[in-house]
Amino acid sequence: MKPTEDGKLKLLVDRWGNLGSWSIRFKIALISIVLIPCIIFRGTIYDVFWRYFWGPILADATGSACAVKGTSTASGYGGQLVRGFEVVQYANVCSELEGIVAYPGYTYVSEVGYALILVLLLFAVARMFSQMGIELDTQLVFSLIPYMLFGGALRVVEDANDIVPAGVEATIGYPLNILLISPVVYGTMFLVTMVAILVSVKLERMGLVDKYNRSLFAIGSGLTGAILCYLGWLVLSWPHVYLYLEIALVVLVMTTIITMFLWRVINRGGSTMAEGVGEIGLVVLWSQILDGVANVVGIDWVYRLTSGMQQNLVPKHPINRGLVEIGSQFPDWITNIIGTAWPFLVIKIGAALLVIYIFDKEAMEENPSWTILLLIVIIAVGLGPGMRDLLRAVLGI
Repeated sequence: MKPTEDGKLKLLVDRWGNLGSWSIRFKIALISIVLIPCIIFRGTIYDVFWRYFWGPILADATGSACAVKGTSTASGYGGQLVRGFEVVQYANVCSELEGIVAYPGYTYVSEVGYALILVLLLFAVARMFSQMGIELDTQLVFSLIPYMLFGGALRVVEDANDIVPAGVEATIGYPLNILLISPVVYGTMFLVTMVAILVSVKLERMGLVDKYNRSLFAIGSGLTGAILCYLGWLVLSWPHVYLYLEIALVVLVMTTIITMFLWRVINRGGSTMAEGVGEIGLVVLWSQILDGVANVVGIDWVYRLTSGMQQNLVPKHPINRGLVEIGSQFPDWITNIIGTAWPFLVIKIGAALLVIYIFDKEAMEENPSWTILLLIVIIAVGLGPGMRDLLRAVLGI
């Protein structure tokens, strides 16, 4: 039966709320502000999206110095057409190209954009968990740690396949490797994690497991173990993948020593600074320090720690590069001893301590779900990149 006009209006009101309320007017205004310019200036907006978001991913996925939207003047100078865009292998050619040129890695524009996407995603996840009846608690945090480690290791799989020498066939190539490239790998890991959560919740409701957290942790641990076995196979079978266990020892020992020292400092004398986050605070601190230490060791120390590594690693993010630039401004006697990447470690330590201080007991009691969700994200952005940097250094890639 065809709905009446009143029926349509009622359906609209039920879906959107009171048409006279500020909420619906705000929603309509927000959609209009975003959607109308996207329609009118869709070509320009897509060009910006391609330059700062999609183009860098394509350049990274194809192992190129840069990628050009459409075609350029690079043909014959290391350029190659790939499905509607051109990739260039020689960095000195990229600056001379015409058109929209994108380089691998992040930019300040893309990092701001991804941060905004993350905020919107957090709202969606919080609502999804609420509808599923999943409680955001300490047990969930620890159950998700294997997935954070798995994500970092999965990114290293692409790193290893990206630098295969002549005569070695990559096991994962373009375009499949796009799923493993930052920031797409975060989306990949989000889907993997959500599927694991749904499966674990289903197993609990079927009575096959006592708590979904246990099966969730087991699935993540299995995935992490599998990807580490794959990387071990690369060590045994590929000539360009090595195993420098001394790097792992240095990174893990330094991370643990610094973490335990700071944890004792912030808990001394009856201090209540970490009372809100409790044992999660220790994980927050260790994860961020791991990322910082892995950067310092990978960028400044691997050449000196190993007998086979030919050069130190290079920072991937613009913030890392900027902090390395700051570190390089110090006197030579300092940089010769501790390197140039140490400001990143200082920032990571400061950020972790700030998080522990902000998420106090009051915040945990008033907004427990949101606090736990934010802590999960903070731990993930430490453990994931930290795991990747550690494995890159250990494997020499």
